[in-house]
Amino acid sequence: MRGAKPKLEAIAGGLSRLPPAPAWLPSEAKSEWRRVVPGLRERKTITRQDLQVLEAYCLACGLVRSSQKIIAAEGDMIETTRGEKKRHPAHQTLFQALTESRRLAAELGLTPASRNKAPIAEDDDDLSDLDL
Repeated sequence: MRGAKPKLEAIAGGLSRLPPAPAWLPSEAKSEWRRVVPGLRERKTITRQDLQVLEAYCLACGLVRSSQKIIAAEGDMIETTRGEKKRHPAHQTLFQALTESRRLAAELGLTPASRNKAPIAEDDDDLSDLDL
């Protein structure tokens, strides 16, 4: 069928426990980690190998928030050294981070469409042997 997306299956070895947010993540990224981890844990769709993708997703979301804060504080436009107005440079970071966060959210099953495709896994795994 044309345009049909493949059905995502539950990930074998999906973790039922996820680690706390890595210490190196900025505060905005840690907030996103704490927001999404409960759902990921419930669905068991993250394996140990996926933790770096989760970190990247949270970092991108954090960059969206911090870029927006900069734009809100400094304005949408800045004045160049020649006195011309131009879009604030933080817009580029904002748009790139938005694009990356949307892509990674879909890979992690965090969008409505991708979330509805991934059934809840029955396997259980823990992080007792992870070196975090």
